[in-house]
Amino acid sequence: MTEKMVLFTVVFMGGPLFAILINNLLPRAKAKKFCLGLDMAVTLLQITAALICLWLISAGGRATIDFSVFWDMKMQPGAARFSVDAFALLTLFCIGLVTFVSLLAARQTMEGEEFNFANLLMTLLMGLNGLVMANDLFTVYIFLEVTSVSSFVLIALFKDKHSLEGAFKYLVLSTIASTLLLASLAFIFMETGSLRYGDVALMLQDWKNYAHPNLLILSFAFFIAAFGIKAGLAPFHGWLPDAHQSAPSAVSVLLSGIVTKVAGAYVVARTFYQVFSGLENIRIIIAVLGLFSILYGSLAALRQNDFKRVIAYSSIGHIGYIFLGISAGNALGFLGVAMHFISHAALKSTLFINAAAIKKQVGTTDMEAMGGGLQDRMPLTGVSFILAFLSSIGMPPLAGFWSKLIIVAAVWQSGHAGIASTALLAGIITASYSLRMHGKMFFGRPGASSSGVTEVKGSLALAELLLSVVTVGFGLLFPALLLLLQAQGLF
Repeated sequence: MTEKMVLFTVVFMGGPLFAILINNLLPRAKAKKFCLGLDMAVTLLQITAALICLWLISAGGRATIDFSVFWDMKMQPGAARFSVDAFALLTLFCIGLVTFVSLLAARQTMEGEEFNFANLLMTLLMGLNGLVMANDLFTVYIFLEVTSVSSFVLIALFKDKHSLEGAFKYLVLSTIASTLLLASLAFIFMETGSLRYGDVALMLQDWKNYAHPNLLILSFAFFIAAFGIKAGLAPFHGWLPDAHQSAPSAVSVLLSGIVTKVAGAYVVARTFYQVFSGLENIRIIIAVLGLFSILYGSLAALRQNDFKRVIAYSSIGHIGYIFLGISAGNALGFLGVAMHFISHAALKSTLFINAAAIKKQVGTTDMEAMGGGLQDRMPLTGVSFILAFLSSIGMPPLAGFWSKLIIVAAVWQSGHAGIASTALLAGIITASYSLRMHGKMFFGRPGASSSGVTEVKGSLALAELLLSVVTVGFGLLFPALLLLLQAQGLF
């Protein structure tokens, strides 16, 4: 059983590396034809491996799988540089799903840049997978840099004025975040002598008696600010709206669907539960930042006229819900965070695929310029949009309903009833800008841009259908999944 587990986990690093090698060893003309298909095969392999590993963990009664890629752990005890548990595997599944959907979008939106996109996507996939599986803070830093550089180049891929501006803002703020993180890790290492999760957690139990406790407090502040920037959490969100709006639609799917969650929220969740869980002040800070991000993102979305920009600000609000779940510090909050990873990945990817479909058929994502009346002309896009925004506001029985409900309940259970109530009421603002978007684009009088428009076909239509099935299916199956988790003693 152990050998099977390790074999499947090696896929998460070996698959993207294999695709990069094949793409660059083939003649350029052939690589252009097959690169997107090869990347799709790798992402489907990752989805399959994540599901199989989840089943193996459940059947084998193991909490984690420790493994290495380039050396024999039997010869070097303690040499495991990666490990996965149920939360990590669930996140790896989401990464595989979103990257697959991004590739579907790329087939119709990345003309002329397929080869570069395919290579950069596999590099990004390696960075994201490494972040999820790392079991020490310095490895996190290394893979965070891989993720950041890949994201920066992807945003600027078409080299037009707006994409270069968005990429530059991302680069500047990402550099600040990397500097803050490196300083934080240096302070932690100076005080504890280690950066491995388990070692640091053990030593921080008595952190007030260290020689320089204020240095540790400063390192915690730097740590939260760094990953707040990476996650696009308000007030550290300055790069996110411009990057999402100006990036190619296939890249926007990646950024909103998975990159901000893994490069920001996942690492905070992992380190909080494994390293900083005993620090009450950290919980309060994360809760306040999460609530502020929810309110700011939702209110700012009301003022936008570009469809992609509305979704970008909406993402800022949803990242806030994930941080609220982290701040709860209990099993219910952890479950809510894991579930919101899936629901948010599906709904935000759907909305950016909708934006790609509308841009391809109408020629613009400006809601004022495109006019209305798209419901009759683009029925699949309209239905998938409705399902995504209903999930976004927490309408039962869709996926977003369960994740939001669990997060709010966890925060209430943790003793912050006021924060939980405010987060619940913020759903009214989400409903307001979602209804405004739907009314402007899909109903009303058709504009000049939307005359003669027909429904999108091909891979974009397949992506809309697939993500809608995930949103509805996960919502309907969640009660059964919850019973399974309870039976396994995982919740």
